Amino acid sequence: MSAKKLLRDLQRLYPPERLLTSAAHLQSYESDALTMFRARAAAVVLPNTAAEVVETVRLCNLHAVPFVARGSGTSLSGGSLPVADGIVIALGRLDRILRIDAQQRIAVVEPGVRNLDVSVAAAPHGLYYAPDPSSQSICTIGGNIAFNSGGAHCLKYGMTSNHVLAMRVVLADGTLVELGSESQESAGPDLVGLFVGSEGLFGVALEITLRLLPKPELYRTVLAAYDSLQAAGDAVSMVVASGILPGAMEIMDNLAIQAAEAAVHAGYPPQAAGLLIVELEGETLQVEAEFAQLMQVIEASGPYDVRVPKTEEERLLIWKGRKSAFSAVGRISPDYIVQDGVVPRSQLGAALAEIQESGRRHNIRIANVFHAGDGNLHPLIMFDGREPGALERAEVVAGEVIRMCIRRGGSITGEHGVGMEKRAYLPELFSAVDLAVMQRIRHSIDPQQLSNPGKMFPDSDAAPPLAAGPHALERAGVISRM
Repeated sequence: MSAKKLLRDLQRLYPPERLLTSAAHLQSYESDALTMFRARAAAVVLPNTAAEVVETVRLCNLHAVPFVARGSGTSLSGGSLPVADGIVIALGRLDRILRIDAQQRIAVVEPGVRNLDVSVAAAPHGLYYAPDPSSQSICTIGGNIAFNSGGAHCLKYGMTSNHVLAMRVVLADGTLVELGSESQESAGPDLVGLFVGSEGLFGVALEITLRLLPKPELYRTVLAAYDSLQAAGDAVSMVVASGILPGAMEIMDNLAIQAAEAAVHAGYPPQAAGLLIVELEGETLQVEAEFAQLMQVIEASGPYDVRVPKTEEERLLIWKGRKSAFSAVGRISPDYIVQDGVVPRSQLGAALAEIQESGRRHNIRIANVFHAGDGNLHPLIMFDGREPGALERAEVVAGEVIRMCIRRGGSITGEHGVGMEKRAYLPELFSAVDLAVMQRIRHSIDPQQLSNPGKMFPDSDAAPPLAAGPHALERAGVISRM
């Protein structure tokens, strides 16, 4: 590895203002939103074009220097943590929406485009982009692809992988490949699905074709308050059992409610132990019929307060409170860890009770905010990093939450990724054979492990033997090099 030689080459590619090497500049990129992990890169590059990204990756491959692609840095798993003495490729300037095709219902965008901006651009055509992470006003499409982001409405519409049709990608050796197509139908291996959620281990997406959906004719939203968090979780199972498929189902506990109220004054019931938000959307006749049925189910679930927003402004305020919950918790705790486990919906009530018990046992406050419809838990484990031993206790609780999710038949991550934070738990979820297959796929595409190394796998240096070789996918005809 020769970082010095690489920097000389990068100086010929980038002007000084777009090649950052000073300590002050590099400090801004030392971590992502999971600030417990920090590392300092040798340099940060700010490409203006896809061609500059390709050349940067090619030079990293030539000099065997690792690189990490970074969007807005909102990753909560350490997934965009720099590699010490490696290169950070900051993609924020690749923020163009290249094309909106209203007839085909697609958007072609660069990786630095913010999630919400896609829907804003598509709105004049009566279309929108469905995945809606809580950070959608600042997170980028490139980051959404890396971690297969979901959001509040993933219950009905799925994750990022369900809305990406095609990508132009630069692999770790600097070559360009085309994955997928603009067609809704495809043949052969789902390489787009392979790349989405790969946490940057295969390369960098440069151009992404997204599927757009027609804006729903009608939204109907209900907010129900419960005396216990478990009752709110059990209500989710009742809604699902009724056969209704909401656009979104979200739960917040009292700590999250208090934080959101302090931040945005959403008008939530202040004494609720658990708050359930259910939203229906679609064609007017269907939504109205389902809403009548939904209200019967909600009333039967035993809430002490039920509210239905009367205006669009009231509905949006409910969602503003929910989407602000993560950042709002910073008002009541100087530090917190956001976990991201998944349990089957039938286990929600019991899982929430177990999380609360873990917090009591370790004297740690936990605010719960999560996508109830698909069992994606987001407990915010609060602590004060200035207090000796507080971080360690918080990490113990975080580990107990993850192991609880595995024990109950779930997963260690729903949308935040494994990154640095949860890679030690991967062997508890997958067998040795499973992990070896994953590693083989990774090494077949990036033999030198230059693209975001050290993430996801507990031992990223373990290279299982390859029978196929580094260009197996190309020889098999499942990818085309440009």
